[in-house]
Amino acid sequence: MDDKIKNSNQRLKIIYLYKILLERTDESHIITMPEIISQLELYGITAARKALYEDIEALKTYGLDIISTRGNNSGYYVASREFELPELKLLADAVTSSRFLTEKKSRELLKKIEGLSSIYDGKQIQRQVFVADRVKAMNEKIYLSVDTIHRAIAERKQISFKYFDYDINKKKKYRDGIRICSPYALTWDDERYYLVAHYEKYPDKLTNFRVDRMESVEVIDVPAHEMPKDFNLSVYLNSTFSMFSGEAQDVKLRFDNSLINPVIDRFGKDITIIPDGDEHFTVRVKIKAESPFFGWLFQFGTKVQIVEPMEL
Repeated sequence: MDDKIKNSNQRLKIIYLYKILLERTDESHIITMPEIISQLELYGITAARKALYEDIEALKTYGLDIISTRGNNSGYYVASREFELPELKLLADAVTSSRFLTEKKSRELLKKIEGLSSIYDGKQIQRQVFVADRVKAMNEKIYLSVDTIHRAIAERKQISFKYFDYDINKKKKYRDGIRICSPYALTWDDERYYLVAHYEKYPDKLTNFRVDRMESVEVIDVPAHEMPKDFNLSVYLNSTFSMFSGEAQDVKLRFDNSLINPVIDRFGKDITIIPDGDEHFTVRVKIKAESPFFGWLFQFGTKVQIVEPMEL
């Protein structure tokens, strides 16, 4: 090997040692000193034991949680990491089940998640995850749109974009014109990203856009329309079923006591619950009385009643 390249590799010795320990060790897999020397040689690096002892101590001082073992199984392993295996599995499941990510992007992210663990734990993540045949987004650039929208929100600027639907041949059908809106918040509902925004076409209410149906999203150098002072994202989301846009109204509902869990799941623990006799309770909620709301309500049959307003 050229002396110049060899010397350059030697300078990287502690970095490759860090990489080897993270990739090839965990609580169930130690690495011996001869194995460390052998692995370093694969990177064109020669190292004496004494120098490696000093490097390991330096990595400990840096903060890497290296445990030394003695006896018949003497060696080293990394005991804790920034992300533990259960956390990585949780992230992997979230990526796999996220409909707004395409299958290609899901696989790319899963590969990166595997890289945060040892090669042994990475195999567990691979076995756990199954991406194929799940309903995934077809818009490959959605994650770029999300990043652009976040930037616009932070800079309080408007955005422009093209919005589309699919026809019966699964082809994109773009709606007329370029849409311009003031983005207020990104939210997650029914495994999809939605943008909550002020849209000039409907100036008296908030509008929701499916982010996976947005294309060519750009920040424009125009100040965003001021967010309503009483805007509360949690309250807004609790009033929304399936992210339908529309006017919310006050509604009084009467439920059988057996439905307390789905009511709390839907409206949150902060909702005021008023007993109504021994077997029922009532709640007042601000909701958008659209088809998704009635779909949710009708699943409970005669165990629920709309009390007010009468026209509803």
